[in-house]
Amino acid sequence: MNQTVTIRVRIVVTALLIAGVIFCGSACFHDNRPGQDALSPGNVSFNFEIRPILSDKCFKCHGPDANHREAHLRLDIADSAYAPLKELKGAFAVVPGKPEQSELIRRVTSSDPTYMMPPPDAHLGMLNDQEKRLFKRWIEQGARYERHWAFTVPVKGPLPDIRDKSLARNEIDYFILDKLDKIGLTPAGEADKERLFKRLCLDITGLPPTLVMMDRFMADNRPDAYEKWVDELLQMPQYGEKMALHWMDVARYADSYGYQDDNIRTQWPWRDWVIHAFNENMPYDRFLTWQIAGDMLPGATREEILATAFFRNHKYTEEGGVIPEEYRVEYLIDKTKTFGKGILGITIECAQCHDHKYDPFSQRDYYSLLAFFNNTKEAGYEGDVSTSKPAKSPILLLTDSDRRNTLSFIKWTDTASMMVSVMGERDTLRKSYLLSRGRYDAPAQEVYPSAPPAIMAYDTSRYPRNRLGLAEWTVSKQNPLTARVFVNQLWQELFGKGIVRSAGDFGMQGDLPSHPELLNWLAADFMEHGWDIKRLVKQLVTSATYRQSARITPDKLEKDPDNKYLSRGPRVRLPAESIRDLVLASSGLLVKTIGGPSVKPYQPKGLWESATSGRGVLATYLQDHHDSLYRRGLYTFIKLTVPPPSMAIFDASNRDQCEVRRLNTNTPLQALAMLNDPMVLEASRVLAQKLTAGSASGKEKIVEAFRLILCRRPSEKEIGALEGYYNEELSGYRSKRLDAARTINVGEYPIDRNVDADASAALTRVINALYNLEETITKT
Repeated sequence: MNQTVTIRVRIVVTALLIAGVIFCGSACFHDNRPGQDALSPGNVSFNFEIRPILSDKCFKCHGPDANHREAHLRLDIADSAYAPLKELKGAFAVVPGKPEQSELIRRVTSSDPTYMMPPPDAHLGMLNDQEKRLFKRWIEQGARYERHWAFTVPVKGPLPDIRDKSLARNEIDYFILDKLDKIGLTPAGEADKERLFKRLCLDITGLPPTLVMMDRFMADNRPDAYEKWVDELLQMPQYGEKMALHWMDVARYADSYGYQDDNIRTQWPWRDWVIHAFNENMPYDRFLTWQIAGDMLPGATREEILATAFFRNHKYTEEGGVIPEEYRVEYLIDKTKTFGKGILGITIECAQCHDHKYDPFSQRDYYSLLAFFNNTKEAGYEGDVSTSKPAKSPILLLTDSDRRNTLSFIKWTDTASMMVSVMGERDTLRKSYLLSRGRYDAPAQEVYPSAPPAIMAYDTSRYPRNRLGLAEWTVSKQNPLTARVFVNQLWQELFGKGIVRSAGDFGMQGDLPSHPELLNWLAADFMEHGWDIKRLVKQLVTSATYRQSARITPDKLEKDPDNKYLSRGPRVRLPAESIRDLVLASSGLLVKTIGGPSVKPYQPKGLWESATSGRGVLATYLQDHHDSLYRRGLYTFIKLTVPPPSMAIFDASNRDQCEVRRLNTNTPLQALAMLNDPMVLEASRVLAQKLTAGSASGKEKIVEAFRLILCRRPSEKEIGALEGYYNEELSGYRSKRLDAARTINVGEYPIDRNVDADASAALTRVINALYNLEETITKT
């Protein structure tokens, strides 16, 4: 076995010994659908107990989609369910109060394959006994239908009456404690200060705390010390970067156009604006309004126009021989999906070719929504790769004067002008049509801009039929989705999963909220307080729920295995970009410059070259150098056809479409990446040389490295394991069994030739082991 393999095996074994155990994380999945709990003793809820069963088992043939409806029966609305069945004289699907006379009960309880529902050939599965009993009780209680929970305006209901109010730090905790009490669980105690501070810093700034910050926090005994630290972290410019990361996924931000030639584009000034908007605590309603229709505001400023680049981040073809109208429609479809999924949390794209099969969105509703975007100046095709421009019309031309004055947040040292793709309206109105089967060349009846009425009526006396009207409709306090969806996304970022787990689907097929009253309360409170994002973040992280220890007991593992009810603190792996940030920050390599063009750090050779047409400036990967190698993950250059491999391995979005929730997998490739990534190896070497250059003892150096990387003090047992590993490695280097030069000769950061090479190589191995601990890349 060669030296490199031996060292890597040693690192893995040592890391496992120190960590003690590798947890399963989110690889363990538990059913989050309703109907899994015990049969509720009170009134049966249509929204939370009956509709989910209908959606799973019945709506395929008896739902909103008229083209696939059987027997002229709709079970998603009361009028149809109560009406006489057209194909069975004298029978009714549902007779309120009389289950024995309801055809629905007869069908779902039948064992006759020619009569039972769902029919065997539908492959939807039979109802279980509990579901059958639910249906019977619901009909006995009057078979009352309810408007879908997500389409009702959120209101702040009264706080639950909990037994021990001393456990609650703010209103959030009342709802969590009430649910825990009902399922027979108690909350975990507060996390120890070191682990809690690491969690807090990573959640607010995306960076680990420095040693100075840790020492200050541990010594801070003010009664309101935690809240003061939250305020301090929220004022750091890194907060804007952390918040912007999720919004890049929503906005499908990338640095290239995609498709075959995949040439470069310059949308990064919009990314700088997003960071700036979060740091300035721009209210969420204004944040959305500018991005949806900033160019249509009266006397629109250049900043407001720049914000509309949100809708221009989609892929754009430069291939020859395409049909421009086909691609223009593709871009409209992308905008409609991004608006629906990212802002409203609905799967409106499912109504592109036919009526939605589960949600009350018709195909006409879909194209009425798409019509808001149909009047832009954007073309379907604008020149091939040989004449490629870094932006496509309509274009905002940014000058040096803009950057020095009104747009000073854009970080660009060059004095040349720069182009950004933005939104812009035509002078004349373009007609919009429903497209048969979603085909660009099959227009049917004409449609006019309007939003889905099932969500909220689009009152044309208040809202003009254009994007500005759509923005006003979106941020209306009567809109039931906008605030709920954003609150849920932010909850997801902090707790690992949303109150509604399916963050991009608040419809019938989406997951039900684990705490519906809490989601309603938070959404209403968010709007009531001016859509204040920083206030919402503080509200969440100062709750006792957030501050819980992540320790798990056998009882909690049995009753709440997926932490659905928040019986303990979140234990979630960091997103891909934050793993990079943690490594760079803890080693001292991180360049904290805010904003600017994307950078190209280390990447395996040949990836771009093996997946290129050979045309354009991105045919070959030209790695950056110096400070550009050590920027935050947010600024890593994203080529759509070849996303950054180190990011993809850790489940980063590939940015080819709107994404509101990343996967969270555990794979061997992730361990291999942490062991072999040049950035991790270089960071290990740089930190080791910095520590070796000092006068501290070997033990002190190990403790400092441990604190920098894991953000807590090691136990004596951990120190012993690490010292033993260090001494073993040092012996190997001193005896020349191991080659110190090979170990430290990694990366472009200058090597310090004045320090003991053997000692720094041995410490490099210890630090590399620390970076490979599960705890290192986990929030708690």
